[in-house]
Amino acid sequence: MNAQIEIETELELENRYLLLTPGPLSTSQGVRRAMLRDWCTWDNEYNSLVQDIRQRLVALATKQTEIYSAVLMQGSGSFSVEAVLGSALAKNGKILIINNGAYGARMVQMARCLNIDTVELSYAETQQPDLNDIEQALTDPSITHVACVHCETTTGLLNPIAEIGTLVKVANKVWIVDAMSSFAGVQMDIAELDIDFLISSANKCIQGVPGFGFILAKRKQLEACQGLARSVSLDLYDQWHSMETHQGKWRFTSPTHVVRAFYQALLELEQEGGIKARQQRYQSNQQCLAAGMQQLGFKLVLGHHAAQSPIITTFLYPDDPNFSFQALYDNLKQSGFVIYPGKVSDLNCFRIGNIGEVYLEDIERLLNAVAAFRPV
Repeated sequence: MNAQIEIETELELENRYLLLTPGPLSTSQGVRRAMLRDWCTWDNEYNSLVQDIRQRLVALATKQTEIYSAVLMQGSGSFSVEAVLGSALAKNGKILIINNGAYGARMVQMARCLNIDTVELSYAETQQPDLNDIEQALTDPSITHVACVHCETTTGLLNPIAEIGTLVKVANKVWIVDAMSSFAGVQMDIAELDIDFLISSANKCIQGVPGFGFILAKRKQLEACQGLARSVSLDLYDQWHSMETHQGKWRFTSPTHVVRAFYQALLELEQEGGIKARQQRYQSNQQCLAAGMQQLGFKLVLGHHAAQSPIITTFLYPDDPNFSFQALYDNLKQSGFVIYPGKVSDLNCFRIGNIGEVYLEDIERLLNAVAAFRPV
């Protein structure tokens, strides 16, 4: 009986198909194996692991590690975004949110649900924000915070956070960046960018599995959050204070298996050569994918826009009345690939992710599968 269980476990550790999505994504066998051991949340070994993760995250984010701290928060990445919005703004605070996609729109929804005074700058999902609009909006002295998504996986567009951040800091506002799908896949130094709060998730470019998000924030900004939270579970200050004073202890039950898998993913990122090497792999994936799909007759939603990220690429449906996305999806899944439907409001499109445990040979196999479904 035990031998049969071991065989089934080995089969489960194999990839049934590649997730060509912006997260959850395909993980390595090492990451999946790390979840086979149980951990106790009160155990010193586990809490030491959490502390190591926190320190590694800060070191990945900046050379100025003394300025920043890391907070891990249970739930999806959206939980961490809501924790920041609900904890960083005082009752009389006011936030400017730049929205050019589904995740900017979600931040607006969260802020309004939390009764935060919100100014929204809205753009088409294929358009970068206008810096002149932002500069003009920031003349409002009552605005205290500004938030923006770095990589909008609605299309794959990278927003110019360096340029926006400069305007934010000239206006002396607190700068919040949702880097959910870009952190560890796009090189940046958050101290050089003067970001106050950066938010990401375990199941994105670090290539862990879903279960928690994390916030990298200036220590002085975390301290300023004390007593401001609009939620008990998503109280960013209390979560940080618990981890700081109790050496990695979470306030409430943590996703222990996910945390251990994330630690393994961090080690594998280091073994790959760090963020620079990972970004290069993602860029190679994206460039190969874009070129190959165009040869097969698919057009890029963003064209050859310089702001196309290495994270995910969006393609228009072909001008073919017989084309069916569902048929393409089902066919590719049978061939061992899962892709994403589109999310642009007024375009018939679909998306293919380039991140995760995915390599050039995988992209080439995908292109062969698409070509078999839809010969040129």
